[in-house]
Amino acid sequence: MTNYQLSTINCQLSKLTFLLALLLFFSCTKATLEEQPDNGTANNANLVVRIAKNQLTATRLNFVVYDEGTRVKQINQQSSAADFGSAVFQLEPGTYRLVVLAHSSNGNPTLTDPSKIQFKNNQGFTDTFLYDTTITVGEESQTLNVTPNRIVALCRFVINDAIPEGVTQMQFYYTGGSGAFNATTGLGCVNSKQQMKFDVSAGQEHTIYDLYTFLHQQEGTIKLIASALDAAGETQCAWEFAIPLAQNQITWTTGNFFADQPDDWTIIPTTAIDHSWASHQYLEY
Repeated sequence: MTNYQLSTINCQLSKLTFLLALLLFFSCTKATLEEQPDNGTANNANLVVRIAKNQLTATRLNFVVYDEGTRVKQINQQSSAADFGSAVFQLEPGTYRLVVLAHSSNGNPTLTDPSKIQFKNNQGFTDTFLYDTTITVGEESQTLNVTPNRIVALCRFVINDAIPEGVTQMQFYYTGGSGAFNATTGLGCVNSKQQMKFDVSAGQEHTIYDLYTFLHQQEGTIKLIASALDAAGETQCAWEFAIPLAQNQITWTTGNFFADQPDDWTIIPTTAIDHSWASHQYLEY
């Protein structure tokens, strides 16, 4: 065998050894990445967050950890999950901001920025609860029991008379509130154009429609356009309202929608309290 042939064989062996080493490196690296969990487990968590079971009236939960405004961990849960109401994290020691959100929207809000947590019209606006705190995490495990507080205002719109033939949907378009909120204050932070639609059937009486918003202050007024639509989406009847709201309060707005609207309507003093809400007020149109 010539020196040239030996040199060629040695070169090929060197290339093969390099390729095998390279494959081994990437294989080990991939395994390490796959084995690194996104969140902690019950055995290695240094932060466990739990919501009291009697607070779990929502269908979705979001647990989010921020480091100086940057999201570092997020756990989303639905009520069908076995661990619904409990989240575990493995975090580097330090001080973080924890936001816990409970709601029943059709999807999770945008949670990138804690100063602007936003729901969208196509997700729907629902009863929403918030817990926000700063927490210091160390090497030892700690458990935090939290109780989120309601941060929405609710307009409960009641139509006493029957839905007429040809009306298939009720549409509610409202401004003055917000579809997004700041986690620090629990108050609305954008000027939103919110819209909710509900399917209805002819002959239904005493129908109820819940319209949620995040107010910019503890109290505010929304401008509401309520419309009855046919199957083609054409408006058959519509009224415009100015409705005063307050955070953690239900404002009942009732009347005969398809009859002539009175020139004004009156606040009726509260007669019954649902203690899960701070208060109710009753309006007639």
